[in-house]
Amino acid sequence: MPLVVHDFGLYVGLKSERAQVRKGKAVVEETPLFDLDQVVVMGSGISLSTDLVEACAEHGIPIHVLTSLGRPTAMLVSAGLAGTVRTRREQLLAYADGRGVALAKAFARGKCLNQASLLKYMAKYRKAKGDAVYQEVRDAVIEIETLADEVMRLAGERVDDVRPSLLNREGRAAQAYWDAIGKLLRDDVTWTGREHRGAQDPVNSALNYGYGILYAQVEHALLLAGLDPYGGFVHVDRPGKPSLVLDAIEEFRQPVVDRTVFGLLNKGASLSRWMRRGG
Repeated sequence: MPLVVHDFGLYVGLKSERAQVRKGKAVVEETPLFDLDQVVVMGSGISLSTDLVEACAEHGIPIHVLTSLGRPTAMLVSAGLAGTVRTRREQLLAYADGRGVALAKAFARGKCLNQASLLKYMAKYRKAKGDAVYQEVRDAVIEIETLADEVMRLAGERVDDVRPSLLNREGRAAQAYWDAIGKLLRDDVTWTGREHRGAQDPVNSALNYGYGILYAQVEHALLLAGLDPYGGFVHVDRPGKPSLVLDAIEEFRQPVVDRTVFGLLNKGASLSRWMRRGG
């Protein structure tokens, strides 16, 4: 289980093989280290003890630091977590041959198909009612699945050859997806479209929060596999940009975060309470 800490003024330390969260002298929470798979610190004004950092490193527990809006800023892992040199060499070489093309297509296709799958899941309740929204969403699903097929037919020997056409299909699928999502939400939910950094509305804030948690898990998984988080295929290389993390996270957004957030919304649950509890 994750330990998510996000209130100003908290202190996270180590107490007899347990991660202990305190506010002043009051103990807010205690979790045995053997029950933890990660520690997530969100926001400012939160303190960590070096004893906890050392214990987490010894137990293979990553510590992720995110802003209050869910944007990752740092990750603390064991200094011995490096994987094999050969794995990273082959990852970088793959960018220049057909393996990179195959990976880029797989990332984009996986994202598109998971978008279509979630729309089908959410629309099945509308089908029973026989309303017009079901057919509109069904048309969006067909469009997204068609674009996913087009991605796999793109020709090129290097990633750079296929990236413009791939991003075009991926962007069109995303537009169809978010438009359809807006039609499937409850009438009393305000949704003006997808917004990323700086979003203030509850829906986009919850999505960004969930993506931040997911980002931390994907980055750690890539490190455990011995891969370089900065050597991506679909996302272009830029200093400080973890391109491979951004590539790999795409196909997990819909089943892990989107389905959870939209399910809570349509059941009338409080997103702010879900975020306070750490997802």
